[in-house]
Amino acid sequence: MDIYLIRHTQPAVEKGICYGQTDLDVVDSFHAEAAAIRPFLPDTFKAIYSSPLQRCRKLAEHLFEHPIQFHPDLMELHCGDWEMQHWDEINPDALQPWMDDFVQVRIPNGESYIDLYDRVVRQYESIASQDLPAAIVAHGGVIRSILSHVTNTALIDSFQQFPLHYGCVVRISTHDKGYEMLYNVPVVKEQHKPSSFYK
Repeated sequence: MDIYLIRHTQPAVEKGICYGQTDLDVVDSFHAEAAAIRPFLPDTFKAIYSSPLQRCRKLAEHLFEHPIQFHPDLMELHCGDWEMQHWDEINPDALQPWMDDFVQVRIPNGESYIDLYDRVVRQYESIASQDLPAAIVAHGGVIRSILSHVTNTALIDSFQQFPLHYGCVVRISTHDKGYEMLYNVPVVKEQHKPSSFYK
């Protein structure tokens, strides 16, 4: 049986802003982006799960008539003191240790990638043990954590291994832990680190 992972559509935030659990709205192209997702989903699901943040909640409520179960453990990485700061304006002395080891190093008053991974995997395993097929509407970091878990991919490699654009749809087979990228069209270019990192 399958679990479908669906990333939220484009959030209403300026490029280059660090955001994680900030409750961002979606942009005006939401309905068009959601319409592009729908053809890649089956007609019936036994259960729907979602992050409670509105960029996921709105998509889940738009796509599904089935009751939705909202779980805080499906929220994006908690960016702590850096929430809604521009990446280029974050104190370099605080930023560099995280840049050197974002898997293990926690953002000040926030989470590390392993913190995110641990809570997401607990929730995923609970979902996978219940009625399937199911859909999970969540965030890039959440979906990368799940894919890293089911494929035994090191977290440090997950961004390169799993490029996930807004609105992507991934199907996981719980039988063999294989996955298939069903839809993954880039809408905008994202920035999740200081601009100097990309030079």
